[in-house]
Amino acid sequence: MIIEIDRLSEKELKISKKFDFLSTDLVDENVVFRKPVHADISIKRIQDEIFIKGRITTQLSFICGRCLSPYEIPVDSKFDLVYFPEELEDLGDQLEEEDLNRLFYMSPVIDLLDVVLEQVNLTFPVKPLCSKECRGLCPVCGKIEKDGECQCVTHDPDSRLNKLKIFLRDKR
Repeated sequence: MIIEIDRLSEKELKISKKFDFLSTDLVDENVVFRKPVHADISIKRIQDEIFIKGRITTQLSFICGRCLSPYEIPVDSKFDLVYFPEELEDLGDQLEEEDLNRLFYMSPVIDLLDVVLEQVNLTFPVKPLCSKECRGLCPVCGKIEKDGECQCVTHDPDSRLNKLKIFLRDKR
């Protein structure tokens, strides 16, 4: 959905729309859309600055980083962006510190598809886990540990570390 900047007035433009993205559009190849992305967006222009506020909701399916099981996360995220015009003569070779949090537009349009997709990608967890207590897979048989203990025999840790364990336990 293209927004033409020259046609925006200082009156707020409100958009409520569903976006059907492909899962291949996401930055993580293991993430899948379970529901379309619904976005409520307001756009306002004040002189040359474009203010975009919005809220996105969807359902995503991730793969747990420990047990490799699929799990779903509901997404409900708000965003608040400000776009500034990018003047070619003002561009330097290096970004200044104040430019790091700014968004710029060069063309006379802003593509809302790109804005919404970027906001969805920003909601991803750093390490996707189905739960904080997930213990992952058994290193011997590969059984998912949360489904129950397996009968595999694992080697005891090095007995020389027992004193360190006792020391750390007593520190708590």
